[in-house]
Amino acid sequence: MTTNIGGTDRVVRIVVGLALIAFALFGPADIAWKWIGWIGVVPILTALVGWCPAYSLVGLSTCPTKPRTE
Repeated sequence: MTTNIGGTDRVVRIVVGLALIAFALFGPADIAWKWIGWIGVVPILTALVGWCPAYSLVGLSTCPTKPRTE
């Protein structure tokens, strides 16, 4: 399993995941589809692991291929 998620992509996934979970926990109580907020666990897990199965299926990678030399 090769890393296919770059640094910026990881940060965005964590922020979106936390926002979705916060919606599930603290959103309006009268919404019937509040369960959808728990989907936020998926982007957090993929960010922590550094690998996205959907990216692998389409051959996409946001991870830099070569380390930068400055």
